Amino acid sequence: MEIFGLGIVAGCMFIGVIIGNLLGQVLGVNGDVGGVGFAMLLLVVLSNYRTSKGKPLSEKTEKGILLLSALYIPIVVAMSSIQNVVAAFSGGAVAFLAGGVATVGAISLVPVISKLTAGSEKKKAA
Repeated sequence: MEIFGLGIVAGCMFIGVIIGNLLGQVLGVNGDVGGVGFAMLLLVVLSNYRTSKGKPLSEKTEKGILLLSALYIPIVVAMSSIQNVVAAFSGGAVAFLAGGVATVGAISLVPVISKLTAGSEKKKAA
């Protein structure tokens, strides 16, 4: 049922927010640091783990996950709209450095991920 997919996403989100809040406390930030990202990463890991064990999620469960994945970008935009941008800019170069490092890191990982995916695609074709 679709509700199982929504439940899996909700569970991942709950765990991700806990991890994000703990990370925020460790870093001395009053808030969630990457909770949604941790939740999505956990969801991907869980889905891939079940698939690798030969027990993929049912089609209806995947539809529940797809429903929320369609809402993911609007949720992230809404969450980012409440962030204190003025405080980030007044914090100095650290905010810009963190954003730049994250962007360059993500861009540099595209070829690596592409090669990993191409290798698995060749194995499937054989």
